[in-house]
Amino acid sequence: MKKEALLPGEYHEYYQSYIDNSGELELLIGLENNGAKVVEFLEQIDLNRHLYRYSEGKWTIKEIVQHIIDTERVFAYRALCISRKDATPLPGFEQDDYVVNSNANTKSMADLIDEYKKVRASTLSLFKSFTEEMFSFAGNANNSSISVRAIGFIILGHENHHCKIISDHYL
Repeated sequence: MKKEALLPGEYHEYYQSYIDNSGELELLIGLENNGAKVVEFLEQIDLNRHLYRYSEGKWTIKEIVQHIIDTERVFAYRALCISRKDATPLPGFEQDDYVVNSNANTKSMADLIDEYKKVRASTLSLFKSFTEEMFSFAGNANNSSISVRAIGFIILGHENHHCKIISDHYL
């Protein structure tokens, strides 16, 4: 399925920019191809830029990469819960707290990229396990309705968003 299949109400309007930035591929192909593109992009970043902040209070490139990883984990967990018809409302998460407590800047970029690859492989495996019906299931996350398939496109758009920020402000 492509993002055009999403219906109104499948996600909060906050996520529209991520949906818009998710690309034009089918979801599963996008998760696979985009993962490879992100790895290639990250591997080309000069070592001297990994701890750079373009402004006080902004995250380093390593912190952005860790944020992409952590966000994908949170959203994949949400997709898992919703796909299994767990009606428990899922909490939001405070991204700044996650970054501050991630120790991203003490990790090597190679380790962060390896972690990203493993998380993406897990996410891809999870999404490949969903039936067409499961993709349409919706649940409550962060006080808002969201579908499993919308989550997949949000994951893609979120990482594309942050890779563009890195390109535009850090390199």
